[in-house]
Amino acid sequence: MDFGEIVKKRYATKAFDGKKIPEQKINELLEIIRYAPSSFNMQPWKIIVISDKKLKEKLSPVSWNQPQITSCSHLLVFCADKNILGRIEALERLMIQNGAKAEQINGYIDMMKGFEKNLSEEQKLSWAQRQTYISLGNAVNGAKSLGFDSCPMEGFSSEEYSKILNLPSNIVPSALCAVGYASDKPMPKTRFPQKDVFVRKD
Repeated sequence: MDFGEIVKKRYATKAFDGKKIPEQKINELLEIIRYAPSSFNMQPWKIIVISDKKLKEKLSPVSWNQPQITSCSHLLVFCADKNILGRIEALERLMIQNGAKAEQINGYIDMMKGFEKNLSEEQKLSWAQRQTYISLGNAVNGAKSLGFDSCPMEGFSSEEYSKILNLPSNIVPSALCAVGYASDKPMPKTRFPQKDVFVRKD
């Protein structure tokens, strides 16, 4: 399938058949997600990959008992990392490790630190979550490109996920993506026409 066909055929799967996706395919999906764009290339996210049946069952009640949680092959928990300064420092180390000279990137690093300094704690989380949602887009389209299905989800308790997964306070569960092989059928897609979505200024 070309990308246009992938986008049109992907849908929010409501029920999976429980069959496991081969590990090689999961790794391919994770690579697609890893290459998602982000502002400053800061990648302020942590994505928890869950295939353990008992853990999915434990998460089900705090996900409003939605069947995708337990019937999927893998549950991806997209977490925003609100420790923005920590991400800047990690990115700086990575850039130097990859061959950049400290003096060449000092201006860029200072710019990012200036950006971070002006954010409140609420703004840090909001900004990180917006970036995290970009990577979620790669997940849903990437899954379809690899021959399986997905369901992006917000119906869960972020606080309870944090407790169950024992996450540090800076890592905030923000969205889920269940992936697997669909056992339901897609409904016809309903989308507003271009004239209701786009405003052209020619």
